[in-house]
Amino acid sequence: MPDESSQSVIDGLRKFQRFTMAHPRLLSVRDRLLAAIDAAAPGSLVFVLGPTGVGKTTLRMKAEQALTQQMLATLQADAGRLPSVSVEAVASLTGYFNWRDHFTRMLRRIDEPLIGEKGQRIGGERNGRGQFAPGPRAAGFELQYAVEQALRNRRPAAVFIDEAQHLGRIASGRRLLDQLDVIKSIANRTETVHVLLGTYELLGFRNLSGQLSRRSLDVHFARYFADDKEDVETFKNVLATFQAQLPLPSSCNLVDAWDLMYERSVGCVGILKEWLLRALTAALANSRAAVNRTHLEQTALSASQCEKILAEARDGEEGLKEGDGSRSRLRTLLGLECVHLDPPASQCEPAVPIRRAGGAGRRSPKRDRVGTRTTACG
Repeated sequence: MPDESSQSVIDGLRKFQRFTMAHPRLLSVRDRLLAAIDAAAPGSLVFVLGPTGVGKTTLRMKAEQALTQQMLATLQADAGRLPSVSVEAVASLTGYFNWRDHFTRMLRRIDEPLIGEKGQRIGGERNGRGQFAPGPRAAGFELQYAVEQALRNRRPAAVFIDEAQHLGRIASGRRLLDQLDVIKSIANRTETVHVLLGTYELLGFRNLSGQLSRRSLDVHFARYFADDKEDVETFKNVLATFQAQLPLPSSCNLVDAWDLMYERSVGCVGILKEWLLRALTAALANSRAAVNRTHLEQTALSASQCEKILAEARDGEEGLKEGDGSRSRLRTLLGLECVHLDPPASQCEPAVPIRRAGGAGRRSPKRDRVGTRTTACG
């Protein structure tokens, strides 16, 4: 049995593991996400995109807390309503996304009792913990219908699907658009905003069809950038906050070593926290009273791993950019390339063609000579 001091460190480690930081970038994205949910038409999709380890799950939790606070009076007056529903899109081992499993997880999160006619149709029952378990013959479309009915009854402000890039893990021959059509149909029929959180792989989802584009909004959750002075200062403040939360003292000042911390976290707070948790665990395993630089270096991601994360992040950031070329191309396709607020007099005026009398390729009328034979040479 651990002594009192050891137990205190273990409790501190668990506390650090549960700690979530409301840093400026996360709060800004949270506010933009809540605004998108409020402004979106019923049944719309909101895509939250960012690099791996940036903190999208923490963002979801903060957004759920904010929605609960906003709807507190409504929830007290209507006990059957939910502020939000969250489910993770689980990667499948079979090469295609398992919708039956996904719908079952959603029903459990909604805490759907599935009694009466609905329960008889699906053949569901509750396990020992009171959670719904579908019958072995429950078809996917029946579970989908049950999800739709549950969402209509519970009326959440939003449905959050975490790790949504896993929806794209499909077997060959199945179109990605079909996957998104399922989500779009549920959102549309239940008039519930669906928020898909995932990596930049979601970029391939956004413009699969005109209808999907019309009903979609983007929220970008970017990492911190080392070439931005304000981002660097914020990142240093994040390091100072994490250092204050460590259950062990640190012989290495994290703020002074910010470049190392940034290098092996690529500016992502989620990666940074996981790294510090590994360093803490290593220090405790070695019976050290402090986290030192050696612990940090031994538990950091390798340079090649960070380079891979950075490459994917930069590709995604580039994919989200909409430069002047994109707008110019759109305006040209729309026939607006010559429309300006104050166009110069000589700009975009159609050229007036020089017309010959009688038209191009036709001789002017005149009387030909007659009675004289000419040759090809004159």
